[in-house]
Amino acid sequence: MAQRKIQFVNGEIYHIVIKAIEGFNLFRNKKDYLRMVHDLFEFNDINPAPSRFRVACQRNKINVTRKVLVTFNGKTRRKRKLLVKILAFCLMPNHVHLLVRQLKGEGISKLMRKLGGYALYYNKKYERKGHLFQGKFQAILIKNNEQLKSVFVYIHTNPVAIIYSNWKERGIKNAKRAINHLENYRWSSYSDYLGKKGFPSLTNREFLLKVMGGKRGCVNFVNGWLKFKQKLSDFDYISIE
Repeated sequence: MAQRKIQFVNGEIYHIVIKAIEGFNLFRNKKDYLRMVHDLFEFNDINPAPSRFRVACQRNKINVTRKVLVTFNGKTRRKRKLLVKILAFCLMPNHVHLLVRQLKGEGISKLMRKLGGYALYYNKKYERKGHLFQGKFQAILIKNNEQLKSVFVYIHTNPVAIIYSNWKERGIKNAKRAINHLENYRWSSYSDYLGKKGFPSLTNREFLLKVMGGKRGCVNFVNGWLKFKQKLSDFDYISIE
């Protein structure tokens, strides 16, 4: 098996992208999204998942809620030994964005292997066989704070595509609508950065909040980009024969 060109180093930050195979959605409904949120939390641990969790997985009996991230069947979870710090995330219908800082040797690779459990859940639920994820996950090393700010905006503005297709190339018609959509999009960490408590137990936000200039800085960077994209859409595209 070919070795990755990028080598994961403890303490460094990486933008990870996981894609579904062509033509498939990773998430078909709310329960699928919640299951991935739960798996990102549960599998981010040096130790194996608790036996009660594995049994529940096998039976597809997990009723995932926000509360389940800190308790299981009414019992407080043991303290996890994190493989990575998840700084930001965004779940899209056919792919996943993660911004992570590796804490333990091979922590990113171990977490990605564990997330293969989502494919087992998906295949059993939808009575299918075969691969769900598209080859190796993509990984980009974040080299400085300017790149980090750009990736923060990139990850959290991905859901604009749900209401404006091809918006990154064509721009958007209404920045206010896009801003409202992002601030209420449940399947990303953006609402947590705004203090709205989406899934606060999943991410570590202190470092990025400092880099971004707090909640106000997060809003300014995201909204500023969307307003720029609205101006872009005001220009007509000219076809040159």
